[in-house]
Amino acid sequence: MKILICDDSMTVRKKLIQSIRAVKECEIIEANNGDVAVLAYKEHKPNLVFMDIMMPIKDGLESLAEIILEDANAKVVMLSSVGTKSNLQTALKIGAIDFIQKPCEESRLKQLIDTYGGEA
Repeated sequence: MKILICDDSMTVRKKLIQSIRAVKECEIIEANNGDVAVLAYKEHKPNLVFMDIMMPIKDGLESLAEIILEDANAKVVMLSSVGTKSNLQTALKIGAIDFIQKPCEESRLKQLIDTYGGEA
């Protein structure tokens, strides 16, 4: 299984990686902005993507739209901070499959990985 994590905060990415590895053995690809995430998606075709909404260069909504254009079956879970509810609704309309409020709980990550991750 391959999982792409896109967040502009290295701290958030590291915590997510640690939490994901605690619940599932998998290959993890990191991206620090939306441009990198779209390129990484095209190159690696991950089973699941965790994407921050608010990022520099290209935000999560723009990146999500590009990924969905590339692969209509992409499984993208949006990461949100407090105050991004309207963005989450937009993300779900664009094609996100779910969302997580940061900080992410391991039990919620496991649930999402088990539900949407598929097999490698």
